[in-house]
Amino acid sequence: MIQVPKHIEALIPYQPGKHAEEIRAQYGLSRVIKLASNENPIGPSPKAVEFARAAFENVHLYPDGGLKLRRRLARMFEVKVENVMVGAGSESILANLLRAYLFDDEEVLTAEGTFIGLYVLTRSRGVTLRTVPLKNYTYDLEAIADAIGPKTKIVYLANPNNPTGTMFTKESFEKFMKRVPDNVLVILDEAYYEYASEFPDYPDSMTYRMDNVATLRTFSKSYGLAALRIGYGFAHEDIVTNVRKVKLPFEPSLISEAAAHGALEDSEFLDRTLATNRAGRIELPKLFDEIGIRWAPTSANFFLWEFDSELDAWQTCESLERRGVIVRPLRAFMLPKCLRVTIGTADQNEILANALRETCIVRA
Repeated sequence: MIQVPKHIEALIPYQPGKHAEEIRAQYGLSRVIKLASNENPIGPSPKAVEFARAAFENVHLYPDGGLKLRRRLARMFEVKVENVMVGAGSESILANLLRAYLFDDEEVLTAEGTFIGLYVLTRSRGVTLRTVPLKNYTYDLEAIADAIGPKTKIVYLANPNNPTGTMFTKESFEKFMKRVPDNVLVILDEAYYEYASEFPDYPDSMTYRMDNVATLRTFSKSYGLAALRIGYGFAHEDIVTNVRKVKLPFEPSLISEAAAHGALEDSEFLDRTLATNRAGRIELPKLFDEIGIRWAPTSANFFLWEFDSELDAWQTCESLERRGVIVRPLRAFMLPKCLRVTIGTADQNEILANALRETCIVRA
């Protein structure tokens, strides 16, 4: 066998959430809804689909590496094009930031119970990953600031946090940044920015423009383009330049970039997405309280459920699958007693409600 480094050998391949076809076949069901992966429940932006279809006429040509999209985003957010990054999902930009900036003896600092992709990417780089416990399922920024040491090169913060849905406030973020050394890069993952921006205390990173903060955002969630893998970000031009040195030269694809342009023109779709999510964010807690499920307040498009044990969480997950509802176990996220459920459409939320009322396994 050809040898691989020990840190690669120790990795476990990423396990995505189950798909509807899998559950449909496993239990012989005719109807299955997937509320496991924070996907847009109303589908993709129609204009994004229209633009993507038109782009197929040019699939014999190489894409421009996202240059047109970078220019458009620069105009939208009133920054220079040199401040804009694009990639095959925001996770790709995250990977390139880790690749560009980490020396072998340096470390990444984050929370215990955050985005699993950060854990995988850091460990695949072979550097130290240190975590600080969440506080009430929210980033404990004071504790993270206390944990910054001489080897800390990158601090990763997801706001709102995935998988808990909670967010930290402007006040706590501003206090935190005053304690972060200038030579530490803060990666602020705002994948759920559109949902959270409705909250007045949300610290939109683009209002700060700090030289040691890199912002990550995506078209996967609110714009419904998860399968096309298209994300973007903002940072000081030196950071963007270094990321571009290590990114794949023709990333993102021509089809993905075209879809992103269409999505940015589809304000009606975005408004409908946010309205659907807002309604579910208000109504679903009433159901959870009725059933007796402990839940965390959310600023995103999903809820976290907490149970007394990992077994209770797993049995509830399986019970829902038997009734055609897929939710996400969170053991890999370091939250083994928890499940995550996406906010669906009104019809999907009603299906979830009926499935919860039918099961006798919930012991939250």
